[in-house]
Amino acid sequence: MASPTPTTSGRATRPAPPRRRTAARAAAALLLCCAAVPACASSPDHGSRPRKSAEPHHSARAQSAAEKAKRAEKAARARLLPGMPPPLDPRDLYAADRPNKLSRAVKGFPSRVYVPNTLSDTVSVIDPKTYKVVRTIRVGHQPQHVVPSWDLKTLWVNNDLGNTLTPINPKTGRVGHPVDVHDPYNLYFTPNGKYAVVMASKDRALVFRDAHTMRVVKSVPVTCFGVNHADFSPDGRYFIVSCEFSGELLKVDTARMKVVGQQRLPLAGAMPQDVKISPNGKTWYIADMVANGVWVLNGDTFRRPRLLPTGKGAHGLYVSRDSRTLYISNRGEGTVSLLSFKSGKLTDRWRLPGGTSPDMGGVSSDGKVLWLSGRYNGEVYAIDTRTGRLRARIPVGGGPHGLAVYPQPGRYSLGHTGIFR
Repeated sequence: MASPTPTTSGRATRPAPPRRRTAARAAAALLLCCAAVPACASSPDHGSRPRKSAEPHHSARAQSAAEKAKRAEKAARARLLPGMPPPLDPRDLYAADRPNKLSRAVKGFPSRVYVPNTLSDTVSVIDPKTYKVVRTIRVGHQPQHVVPSWDLKTLWVNNDLGNTLTPINPKTGRVGHPVDVHDPYNLYFTPNGKYAVVMASKDRALVFRDAHTMRVVKSVPVTCFGVNHADFSPDGRYFIVSCEFSGELLKVDTARMKVVGQQRLPLAGAMPQDVKISPNGKTWYIADMVANGVWVLNGDTFRRPRLLPTGKGAHGLYVSRDSRTLYISNRGEGTVSLLSFKSGKLTDRWRLPGGTSPDMGGVSSDGKVLWLSGRYNGEVYAIDTRTGRLRARIPVGGGPHGLAVYPQPGRYSLGHTGIFR
């Protein structure tokens, strides 16, 4: 038998009969339900509607944003040069160039620095671990640049006055038979890997060739003097070319193989050199030896650029592995200027000791060393990218020029001493 239940007054009461006890429990359950779920308190029939959850609204908005992003991505892909690999990150053209992010095509390749010596007709091969020349390769007359092929499997030595390209297998070190190519001052590849573009400086032409056989597809005459360096737009549809000896820039339609724009730089005697596009694809930088700085250009509008002074004899342009900094070699004063892509301003300047002439080169795979040739000193410089300190200066042949650090991160090469995307 149940014991009496105490009350707040202290008096005992008898337990409720079973039927009343069941009803009390039902009422309590109903009250608990209404406390837990506000919608229970009033029925829609009495004019009060349940509160709608915010989840469907946010979910629909997120879905709409995702669909919009997909449409934008699809539209961007549609604008790409046919056959071109889409950028890993539309906001960063160099996203594939992160430290040691090597393609499968080059994994296992020995790390080397290949230095073309224009006055010696040789290529010096440096082991970057020991800072020693481990091999000297005899090539054609006046080699200017060592250029990685689009598929990353071959290094092409541009023998300008020898009118040949010497192929080097970077995996085995084997040197192939020279290929006849007239006036190959510099060499680039279209972003879809279909054509090689020879900068025929003396011939005053841009020569489109089959990227594998080097057979001429189309020769495009130009009216400027000294075509030498270039870089491609984010969609690969056009590229900007510098003309060293007439102080001009060209804008070239990649697919049509046609010059669609030309302008003279606003400085008497201008000598534009290396060309590099910013990570976001909106700004172009063109080094100028006479202007002693870089021209800042909007490639899409191709309007008159502005000059940013950097140092005497500005020449080579190289992007850091984190896509934050542009290294600018000032050959005439032996310095390297650092430009922030984010601010568009110079952040530092490294002075190399002992009378130097930093020219062309590249960044090590891990991003810790900037390698530059000493054009007038017969040497190569290894510069610490964290401190600007000169780690080593290595004697090579005469007139070292467009050296290639290899392998480097990236999915494919656009040419020169290594423009990787």
